[in-house]
Amino acid sequence: MTRLCSDRICGPEETWSRIGALLPRFGITRLSRLTGLDRLGIPVWNAVSPNARSIVINQGKGITDIDAKVSAAMEALERAVAGDPLVRARRSSRRAFSEAGETCLPLDIFIAAGQPFVGEDEVIDWLAGHDVATGERIWVPREAVILDRTEETPRFWQSSDGLASGNSETEAILHGLLERIERDADRLWRLLPRQKRLAAAIDPADIADPVAEALVARFSEAGLDLRLFDITSDLAVPTYAAVLAEAGILARRQPLFHDVTIGYGTHPVAARAVIRALTEVAQSRLTYISGARDDLFAETFSRPLAAETRALFEAVPGAAPTYPAPEGDAAGLLEWCLKKLAASSIAPVVAVPLGDASLPVSVVKMIVPALENPEGARRHAVGPRALSRMLFAMP
Repeated sequence: MTRLCSDRICGPEETWSRIGALLPRFGITRLSRLTGLDRLGIPVWNAVSPNARSIVINQGKGITDIDAKVSAAMEALERAVAGDPLVRARRSSRRAFSEAGETCLPLDIFIAAGQPFVGEDEVIDWLAGHDVATGERIWVPREAVILDRTEETPRFWQSSDGLASGNSETEAILHGLLERIERDADRLWRLLPRQKRLAAAIDPADIADPVAEALVARFSEAGLDLRLFDITSDLAVPTYAAVLAEAGILARRQPLFHDVTIGYGTHPVAARAVIRALTEVAQSRLTYISGARDDLFAETFSRPLAAETRALFEAVPGAAPTYPAPEGDAAGLLEWCLKKLAASSIAPVVAVPLGDASLPVSVVKMIVPALENPEGARRHAVGPRALSRMLFAMP
């Protein structure tokens, strides 16, 4: 069943055989099964990296235990590699690249609030990436790619958005790109007026997929209230948000932030995108139940639930739009996604490899400057697509 829901080039058992012995090298000391802490029974695991440069607790989810275990381990591994990439940097300036006829992206969109932009003659470290569509080599600032929270005043806003690993580089690129498309879609959906956001609710029963149906049944049997939203953007890559709470959330007098969890999923095949959203919302729920993730703080569990989040449960589900379901392996699905981006003039699509030949898996950071980013402490809070949506949404 799990292989039918995946476009990985090999099964999770084989992936585990590749990475299991690698984990100590990157400070990943143990894996834990969180599933039993909740009554849902949807597999969720975590991987612990005590001396990590970003977060210590990494999580993974899936249809089966081995799926979730490998997912957690791969997330911990990719974060460890992103903390200290295994590729050599080049010290240079924007002007030097231009004079040599090479392309660099200073990535002003990632400059942290209060930090200066990269000057023309400023010498910094750069990493080599490539445009996935054209193959052109493109240099990007190393500090814009790494994930090192030990830096107290980083020049660039750091995020795991677009960071992905895979059994091959193509596989990693596909999944990193899907995450970038997902975050863009979520950002644009959140900028809509409330009624338009609620109008995106769909009936999960319209997703004719046995795995999705089984997951939805688990939520129902557990007495939980689920809302599923089709937040697919103009890029037409199926994207969904699953919102979950205990039944009766609208009747509660003072619900808290952690009473509602949200999960997202994006994939060229709509059913797989829905499955991702449903398993991720279960993972998010277990994040709060376990309380172990180190980017959760005490105030997280006392903060009131935002009115806009609570209002999502007022949505009346409508019919789910249908999307053509492309077939093929990771390479074919990646090509399909690139065509969707090209149709909307989204370019460049840059993959920055972070690992080396010593790794049995690939780790990449996907950078697509034209797509919107999650909220963060950046000098540029929003990009052109979000600005356009905000203007469109004005009365």
